[in-house]
Amino acid sequence: MKATPRRLSVAPMMDWTDRHCRSLHRSISRHTWLYTEMVTTGALLHGDVARHLAFTPEEAPVALQLGGSEPEDLAKSARLGENWGYDEINLNCGCPSERVQRGAFGACLMNEPALVADCVKAMRDAVSIPVTVKHRIGVDAVEDYAFVRDFVGTVAEAGCEVFIVHARNAILKGLSPKENREIPPLKYDYAYRLKQDFPDLEILINGGITTLDEVETHLQHVDGVMLGREAYHNPFVLAEVDARFYGAAGPAPTREEIEDRLIAYCIDEVARGNYLGAIVRHALGLYRGVHGARGWRRVLSDSKRLARGDVAAIFAEARAHLSAPFETRFEPASAENF
Repeated sequence: MKATPRRLSVAPMMDWTDRHCRSLHRSISRHTWLYTEMVTTGALLHGDVARHLAFTPEEAPVALQLGGSEPEDLAKSARLGENWGYDEINLNCGCPSERVQRGAFGACLMNEPALVADCVKAMRDAVSIPVTVKHRIGVDAVEDYAFVRDFVGTVAEAGCEVFIVHARNAILKGLSPKENREIPPLKYDYAYRLKQDFPDLEILINGGITTLDEVETHLQHVDGVMLGREAYHNPFVLAEVDARFYGAAGPAPTREEIEDRLIAYCIDEVARGNYLGAIVRHALGLYRGVHGARGWRRVLSDSKRLARGDVAAIFAEARAHLSAPFETRFEPASAENF
């Protein structure tokens, strides 16, 4: 397998992986590769660039995911991303939502590999940082491995060297984005076969992966693994990533240490006029599986408390619900939903 800084990454997720979410994840893992939410070329070229692209140096490394299908617009947007300090530009070829389809990008681009190749070439010509593609294994009823193999082959000829494979088909009609993440069956072997057929490419796998033991298994077949919803709902899953996958020395952070970092971050952000609830919503799964976690979440979800913005008092009240000792070891995710 290829040596890569993307050995473990957190997926770009709309409405979730904003800068507050990324700051939380970075406080848990120094090396996990992080992604923005998808940002459309229209939003960057005709909107508030700072609102979409501003991030802190502490979040790095961070990749910017773009949504679009016009090579020139993508090149301009990629250049903006590089100028703002992002470490990678990723093209979204996997989102199946109707809104994205109306914009003629996302998963429907898999039906136009030559256009994707043109987009990749335009971006590569515009920036010096890596340009990558995140995609599905098929579209609608197309389930033949040759479809994704030919897609990757065509785009690779344009110079793309990193492919993030969400190992499900995208159903463009009849399923919601949520259903598209759950109903189409996972076919991890398609990602494995891509690595076999394109050994010089960097192949990452994504979809339905929930534990670090599963990550270990996938890394026997591909170069990297991308966690999605599990990392959001159970951020403590990242606690041992640095030691297990990047060879980092020292103990993994405890939940209490992570919470202390979160409190300090919240105090700074509230002082800048940011709403506390927009920050802590990303941390509600920190104590998943710990006795008293429900009470902790309830306090941090109370809009009246959050509106007051008294960070220290709110977290002190939340912590009072946690009667179990703080752990120092990684706790595998349970099947419960928080």
